[in-house]
Amino acid sequence: MAQLRWGIVSAGKISHDFTTALATWPKEQHLAVAISARKLADAEQFAKKHGLAKAYEGYEALAKDAEIDAVYIGAINPAHYEIGRLMLDHGKHVLCEKPLCINEGQSKRLLAHAQAKKLFFMEAIWSRFFPSYIQLRDRINAGELGDIQQVDVSFGFPLADVDRLRMKQLGGGTVLDLGVYTIQVILWAFRAAPTKIVAKGKLNEDGVDLEVSAELHFANGGIARMKTSALEKQTNTATVRGSKGTMTLHDFWCPLALTDIDGSRKEYTLPEGARHPFNFQNSCGLRYEAEEVRQCIAGGRLESASVPHSESLLIARIQDEIRRQIGVQFPEDAEFKV
Repeated sequence: MAQLRWGIVSAGKISHDFTTALATWPKEQHLAVAISARKLADAEQFAKKHGLAKAYEGYEALAKDAEIDAVYIGAINPAHYEIGRLMLDHGKHVLCEKPLCINEGQSKRLLAHAQAKKLFFMEAIWSRFFPSYIQLRDRINAGELGDIQQVDVSFGFPLADVDRLRMKQLGGGTVLDLGVYTIQVILWAFRAAPTKIVAKGKLNEDGVDLEVSAELHFANGGIARMKTSALEKQTNTATVRGSKGTMTLHDFWCPLALTDIDGSRKEYTLPEGARHPFNFQNSCGLRYEAEEVRQCIAGGRLESASVPHSESLLIARIQDEIRRQIGVQFPEDAEFKV
């Protein structure tokens, strides 16, 4: 299968982790060739550290680079829409960090643009490519859990002082930063859209949420309870209960362990020997989503079966509804209506 040549958008911490994880694959499969950042000095420093051939100031030069097949967008949330369109307009396949966009309206337009350009586009929900997620899905598909009745998931750390989370102008709030994880694991289990959502939250002085609790009700009578918090650490587990059995993902957003139906604990490992230390927990697992992108592009697919466009739009719709109920609004909500 052909090598996938990557361009990296933004020189922040998550882009460092993605590029480091990418390098755990053979170069014949994945090669990061260029980085673009708002400041040339940041791009040059990143390129030197990771051994990238090119460093660009701004994003247009990277978009125009004919030697790049796909781009990874690790920029701040409000920039995803415009950068995504720019890359698509120049023929690039896209892996875009979550949340895909600020709201469903933006997400819908961006994904439609990708379809029109006949280019691959995926929201970077890396969790779903961990072996533990695949094990959970296989159990559900085989009917071993029975009818899914309940999901309980919480995700939180003391993050109230982190700019990307506390500031509205950066697309902050736990619903966008952490909620995408809790929502996606609920949908991974139920495989349906909720019929009712009930949410409550605590907002900061900038009008973004620091803590949210929500219930998602489903047509089969099932219910999911999720909590996100930037105020205190949560259990950070996802427990899926069915009529025949229960499974739990530990550190559910990047799980290397699960409790299986029989109560046994299964452990997984990630490759060792990365060139650089990672900023975030289990970030070597970002390699899995990169390989999914390569496999899809090689197969001529425009979206991933594990993170299809329809599900990214559903996640955005649920986030919009939760924000509506707790009173969090962004300027993009008026500009990009569904």
